[in-house]
Amino acid sequence: MIVLDENLDEQRVMAPLKQRYKGKVVSIRNLRPGTVIKDEAIPALLCQCRDATFVTTNVSDFWRCVSAHPRYCIVCIPLPTERQDELPGLLLRLLHHGAFSTARRRMGNVIRVSRAELLCYQGAKSISKLTWP
Repeated sequence: MIVLDENLDEQRVMAPLKQRYKGKVVSIRNLRPGTVIKDEAIPALLCQCRDATFVTTNVSDFWRCVSAHPRYCIVCIPLPTERQDELPGLLLRLLHHGAFSTARRRMGNVIRVSRAELLCYQGAKSISKLTWP
């Protein structure tokens, strides 16, 4: 399941993903409707889901700030709001990368995605750099 941060636009991000991704795509708001979800509560909320891949452009609050956990994956994509339409393509490119092509392979990773590189860490926060195919 792909879980999108609340700041991601439905028309520019969610709709294109739903058209091209076979699995479920939801907003973080759907996981706890009618409440405000603070960034620090997101990891605990993701632990309640099965194989959740959380996607955010809020890199400063998640990358190297959140511990990796085997119950979820966090994908940080540093894009400004006006470039959110690039996010579905980058995310789908990541989901086709051999190291992250299945939910099982993604779980336990915090990943930073850009056009040029992939960075990720697991438990100890030592960062690995992967190449795009």
